[in-house]
Amino acid sequence: MSRLFVAVQLSEEMKKTVTGTLHEMKKLGVKGSYVPVQNLHLTLAFIGETKETEAVKQALAGLAFKPFRLAFSDFGSFGDVLYAGVKGNQGLTGCARSVRDALGSAGIPFDAKKFEPHVTLIRKAAGNWKAASSPKGEMMVKRISLMKSEQKDGKTVYREIAGFGA
Repeated sequence: MSRLFVAVQLSEEMKKTVTGTLHEMKKLGVKGSYVPVQNLHLTLAFIGETKETEAVKQALAGLAFKPFRLAFSDFGSFGDVLYAGVKGNQGLTGCARSVRDALGSAGIPFDAKKFEPHVTLIRKAAGNWKAASSPKGEMMVKRISLMKSEQKDGKTVYREIAGFGA
């Protein structure tokens, strides 16, 4: 069994921006489980536990999408999960829809809740995070990744197992 998701991996420049924001939050005393910088990403579709890794790769292999811009917007939260918002755009929304349509057409179960583009920063966040500056930056997305989530030495590690696009 593999725990899989389809994601946009952030550029090194975008990760640096977020790192600065996370340092600022720590200085402000914001507590919680900070997402390691190497794990920062934007989830397009969460598949979860599956034995169908090859079927997922095949479903996504025929995916066609045009490169699109990804830019941060303001902070937001889902309960105690703090995230950096991402400006919605047709390219991003279309890419997420294509991924989900490809998985659905192949009969691969995934979490079908409404697509809310965001990059999770801190889980179980507590403190005055609103005083921090939200990360700035943008990048061109030319490829998406099928990612595997694994536990190693008590830490969650994300690893790309396939890439799609340019």
